[in-house]
Amino acid sequence: MIVLVSLVEGGFVGALTNPRMGVAAHVGGITDGFLTALLGLVWADLRLGSGAQRTLFWLGVYQGWSQTAGLILAAVFGTSRTTPLAGAGYAGAPWQEAVVAVLLVTGAVAVLACCALVVYGLRRPAADNRRAGF
Repeated sequence: MIVLVSLVEGGFVGALTNPRMGVAAHVGGITDGFLTALLGLVWADLRLGSGAQRTLFWLGVYQGWSQTAGLILAAVFGTSRTTPLAGAGYAGAPWQEAVVAVLLVTGAVAVLACCALVVYGLRRPAADNRRAGF
């Protein structure tokens, strides 16, 4: 769904307040969607407890939607505080800058936590460690 939203948004890049940020939102949303799909592909191989799996699931959902929404809103509002390169020459209202900042910063923390949980969940089983001579 994230990829579909980003593909549709890409068709409206020229109508956005900051078209350059619109392209970044389009590419970023597609990337977030593929990261979410990749999480689904490795899900069965993760060695996590039920609480950690539930946390990873909701972090994955949150990171995808918060990053995508934050980038699209940055393009619509024309904000630049959290995206100074793509937002150069634009400035949103303080509340708009705050909304985009909260979405992008919390989304970045969520994606880092997702990656850490996936790496931890993909660790080698103890039986494999003994066979490999570790």
